[in-house]
Amino acid sequence: MSSNGNVFVGLDIGTTKICAIVGEIVDGEVEIIGIGTTPSKGLRKGVVINIESTVASIRKAIEEAELMAGLEIKTVYAGIAGGHIKGFNSHGIIAVKNRVVNDGDIKRVIDAARAIAIPVDREVIHILPQEFIVDDQDGIQEPIGMNGVRLEAKVHIVTGAVTSAQNIIRCVNRTGIDVSTIVLEQLASAEAVLTPDEKELGVAIVDIGGGTTDVALFSEGSIKHTAVFSLGGDHLTNDIAVGLRTPIVEAEKLKKSDGSAMAALVERDETIDVPSVGGRRPRTISRQILAEIIEPRVEEMLTLVAREITRSGYADMLASGVVLTGGSSLLFGMAEMGEQIFNMPVRIGYPGGIGGLVDVVNSPMYATGVGLVLYGARNQEAAKFRVGDTNVFGKVVSRFREIIHDYF
Repeated sequence: MSSNGNVFVGLDIGTTKICAIVGEIVDGEVEIIGIGTTPSKGLRKGVVINIESTVASIRKAIEEAELMAGLEIKTVYAGIAGGHIKGFNSHGIIAVKNRVVNDGDIKRVIDAARAIAIPVDREVIHILPQEFIVDDQDGIQEPIGMNGVRLEAKVHIVTGAVTSAQNIIRCVNRTGIDVSTIVLEQLASAEAVLTPDEKELGVAIVDIGGGTTDVALFSEGSIKHTAVFSLGGDHLTNDIAVGLRTPIVEAEKLKKSDGSAMAALVERDETIDVPSVGGRRPRTISRQILAEIIEPRVEEMLTLVAREITRSGYADMLASGVVLTGGSSLLFGMAEMGEQIFNMPVRIGYPGGIGGLVDVVNSPMYATGVGLVLYGARNQEAAKFRVGDTNVFGKVVSRFREIIHDYF
């Protein structure tokens, strides 16, 4: 069975894992029908550093998803992250032809908003509308059909390194699969874990993965600010491995089973067994020692995010607080540490708005993968991009302009 117009596949190419999730639209609802997950080998801090290893990991994840879903995967929506991602706000103004705003005017004002100097080694990934202004009337989400002589658009533009994005597309193409489009990972995660009310009131989503921490701020229903930090769960694992002199694999297990983001939440009399290196005997230590190794790094990551939120100027607009998601958000005490750092309500974000194999993907670690499926179902872009195409990102931008009004 081949994939059809009602089937969408999200491919989360992360530093720790590569996950392919298959969703199908049934009676207007997205149902998860397949999932494939494999350890990620070939990426560091969200960027491909080994093509062959990445291709092998993607192929394995895709094969698992195909087997579970019972269909052949032909195209995917791929996530992109990494420290090379930069976002900024822009503003465009045009005169309205015929005094009635139409689709052509929307395209022209978006063109005006993106008419800024971008380094030759960077390309636009997303143009995300925030609001439209018709003759000084602001806060308009859908201006088509309105009377006016001047149209303005406020947008958020996300750019990335051309080579990093092309390497992701190349790796997917090497498995015989097309990339429908690439999507900023925190934007995808927001599709899965945020509610419309949270986006309207104001919320920050913080996706803590293995190699990066991705941030997106929403207010009045639209995205206002994005940022990516090259810190993640792998740094916690490395700290544990060095601090307790234990192998990386064992450090990862200890982090998941006994780790805590706050030492104050751990009982003093709790102990854990720590495997040693070089054939030495395991040691028994206090669990609080493990928490004391983890806590400073978690505090560092969340403090960086808090400073970025303050710097953005939107800190006072986040009435809904902060939503932590991604695999590392499962660390015990993460929400409590978040409330202490951000001084606002914090919750852990689980994927929602789906049916089917809900129990299988009911974890923050699958937020990006599920979000990519929901993003695909929402936009249903038919284009397939390959590395050989000229100006791949120009095509992405063109398609975003075509469906710009669907965001509202």
